[in-house]
Amino acid sequence: MNRIIASLAVITALTASAISPKDKGYATINRPTAEAHIGFLASDELQGREAGYPSGQIAAAYIEAYLRTLGLQPWDGVSYRQPFEAYRIERQKRGRYTVHPDSIAKLKEGVHQRLPLTNVMAKIEGKNPEEVVIIGAHFDHLGVDPLLDGDKIYNGADDNASGVAAVLQIARAFVESGVQPERTVIFALWDGEEKGLLGSEHFMLVWPDPYTIKGYLNFDMIGRNNDESNPEHVVYFYTEAHPMFEKWLRDDIAERGLKLRPYYRAWDRPIGGGDNGSFAQRDVPVIWYHTDGHPDYHMPSDHADRINYDKTVDITRAAYLNLWNLANEPEY
Repeated sequence: MNRIIASLAVITALTASAISPKDKGYATINRPTAEAHIGFLASDELQGREAGYPSGQIAAAYIEAYLRTLGLQPWDGVSYRQPFEAYRIERQKRGRYTVHPDSIAKLKEGVHQRLPLTNVMAKIEGKNPEEVVIIGAHFDHLGVDPLLDGDKIYNGADDNASGVAAVLQIARAFVESGVQPERTVIFALWDGEEKGLLGSEHFMLVWPDPYTIKGYLNFDMIGRNNDESNPEHVVYFYTEAHPMFEKWLRDDIAERGLKLRPYYRAWDRPIGGGDNGSFAQRDVPVIWYHTDGHPDYHMPSDHADRINYDKTVDITRAAYLNLWNLANEPEY
């Protein structure tokens, strides 16, 4: 009997050692973790995570704390935050916030508003630190409207707690893989998207050379069903000049049995209305997951109990595999 037990132990150890680093990370992505992140970020206590308000600052603190617990490095080697400010003309004239220095200088000449914001970012340094890939999602939403009759909180479970949860799960998966990627990977959670893509635009304005960014993967609303008769629907936008991006997803769905039915949307510059636009307009290759609109979009009814968690998790798994390729494939 002892010999049998010893033999089983050896087989178990050999089986465990045979699991690839990529699969070790993949195995950590699960529904309970998605439910925990989305449930917290979209709770009433978070008050809609409006950019520049205390609720948004709480969300940023939660994200930073989680990235720290993973043992990730600060994105710039110093801080997990990238604080910045956005400006607009005083509210009666209904101007949009901007982070562009020339526009800010002009606004400062008159009566204006100033909004303090912060991106939250961490990294795993690659073997070739001169090349970078980025995965991102915005964490802000619309806050509270005290004049609404009834539910006053724009919880933003789909928009975009779902995307934040995906980034955080993928960050953990890369850590659990136990290997250093070829390229540096930055995990970015953007502030101020709902007020005009402010966080991602600020990042790109101060990034020294867009050419060093070899790919950007974006999540914005990956948790709902646009059509209840097709609950596996997801739109997969990608830069048309990189057809390999489509092949990756097709192959991974077939190999892993992911329950996704993508609409493959090749686009010269996938700009749209998400943070991917800040990268695409500078010719950074983009992958963007989105599950389309629904009746609760930008409404107080965008609650965590309406999320299709199984689909959200499979999108997260697919995107982890995408990012693995972005970080490690010599060419694509």
